[in-house]
Amino acid sequence: MAGVTDDGPQWQERQRRAVQAHAAADARQRAAEQAEAAGLVARFAAEANRRGLRTTALAVRSYDGRSRYRTRLTGWYVDRAHSRAVDPAGRFYLLTVPASLRARLFGADPRPAPAPLVVGRGGRDGESIPLRDLLDRRLDAGDDWG
Repeated sequence: MAGVTDDGPQWQERQRRAVQAHAAADARQRAAEQAEAAGLVARFAAEANRRGLRTTALAVRSYDGRSRYRTRLTGWYVDRAHSRAVDPAGRFYLLTVPASLRARLFGADPRPAPAPLVVGRGGRDGESIPLRDLLDRRLDAGDDWG
């Protein structure tokens, strides 16, 4: 066959290494972004506590938006949709869960999630905001956040 070389296995090995290097670089980038976002969230919680901002009982919504469930969490909603919150310990929460009878009866127990550096990136509505700006707006609003 014309044009075929004997470097097939070497080429495959180079490709495999390139894919691994790319995946490792992506993982390092994600880890760096998550660490930066975690720092922003921790600073927000510290400042909200320092300012004496009132916490509120946090609720979650079902993915389809039809149901709302209570939680044992308190903290500050950081977006107007009440879909993201921070607790006094500086943990970030996405406040959506699958619909369930158990959650309706006993409440939901959302787990902390890594905060994104850009909230809403890749969302269907096209609106995104840097996490720092979102948290600053929330702090500036004080207890008047609606």
